[in-house]
Amino acid sequence: MKRAWPRDAAALLREQDELGAAAPEPWRASGEPAIAGCFVCFPRGFTGAGDRGDPAWAAAAMGGATAVVSGEADAPYEPGILALREGRLLEAAVRALSGRPDVLLADATGRDHPRRAGLAVHLGAVLDLPTVGVTHRPLLAHGDWPGPEQGDRAPLLVDGEEVGAWVRVRRNARPLAVHAGWRTDPDAAVAVVLAACGRVRTPIPLRDARRAARSARARARG
Repeated sequence: MKRAWPRDAAALLREQDELGAAAPEPWRASGEPAIAGCFVCFPRGFTGAGDRGDPAWAAAAMGGATAVVSGEADAPYEPGILALREGRLLEAAVRALSGRPDVLLADATGRDHPRRAGLAVHLGAVLDLPTVGVTHRPLLAHGDWPGPEQGDRAPLLVDGEEVGAWVRVRRNARPLAVHAGWRTDPDAAVAVVLAACGRVRTPIPLRDARRAARSARARARG
């Protein structure tokens, strides 16, 4: 069944409860997976957290190719229900790629969420793609930082459940919060992020998507 994005907060909460309780078939990489990243940005200089109707630029990147779409935010910014504001735009950007990825990186949380269904989970369910969330800090989860070496990791926990990991992607660099998403567990999520980072701290497909979205915003704003 194809999923659509809910149009109000009440419907989104119900959908999150369903997704959080779901147990889709776990994904494991076969060979070298095609990894995509997606990112959305909004105008600079606005005051407040963000409103419905804000101009938005969403991009997806994979293998050096990018796709960009523009539109408007579907909802104000509110932690925990980010999918209502950004989901439709990110879906459109990923669908605009010339090929279909094996796994998708999103600047969002996944199982680290009050209903275990952050934007990375919801986006994966809508696109029918395994997803991994990558952020600078957790939403609810807690855990000590990992060791200093590249590849060191430490669990991120919510109520005793491991929902992701702190991951050191470069020696002595600040670790990233890596989130299990749709059809991924913490082990698969960490493996994807380490494979996608190369020599930089931000996974390359996510970095490329961020750059493309921000470039589109700069062109549009003159």
